[in-house]
Amino acid sequence: MRVIGVVGLPASGKGEFSRIAAEMGIPVVVMGDIIRQAVMEADLPLSDLNMGEVSRRLRDREGMAAIALRCIPVIERTDAPVVLVDGIRGDAEVMAFRRHFPDFILIGIDSPFETRLRRLSERGRPDDLLDGEELLLRDRREVSFGLDQAMALADFLLQNEGSLESFTGTVRDLLTRLRG
Repeated sequence: MRVIGVVGLPASGKGEFSRIAAEMGIPVVVMGDIIRQAVMEADLPLSDLNMGEVSRRLRDREGMAAIALRCIPVIERTDAPVVLVDGIRGDAEVMAFRRHFPDFILIGIDSPFETRLRRLSERGRPDDLLDGEELLLRDRREVSFGLDQAMALADFLLQNEGSLESFTGTVRDLLTRLRG
């Protein structure tokens, strides 16, 4: 089984990457869904604050790779030759996936702050932020999980600052090469 992971700051393009993969028939496991489920199980409203707090609590209790370790059985249940994992936040998660899936490939997606802020205001998810200060705080929280170190471990780095059509073409080309 080949597992392809995606890492990047909020609204960098991870969700678009995953959408394109799904359109190409590649199953997608979203790490944020694991956290959303934990928030709901804790009977808390879905908000960025609660998502951050629950993910921090899970990592404090179970280690920095906690979310990745919870994703591994979900990935394995897909029983697909290629699976995409969306939303890696730290180097401990990358290392957990690399230990468990020897054919693991990491894609980093980079996008300018202003572009990401605009995307968040247009996206409309309940845990999205709408102002720059909140996005900066979220960026800092995710960097504290080891996101910068995870980005440094990427096998491929995509710049996502152009049109959606351009990004879509780049992603399709890369996924076509990677799935063999």
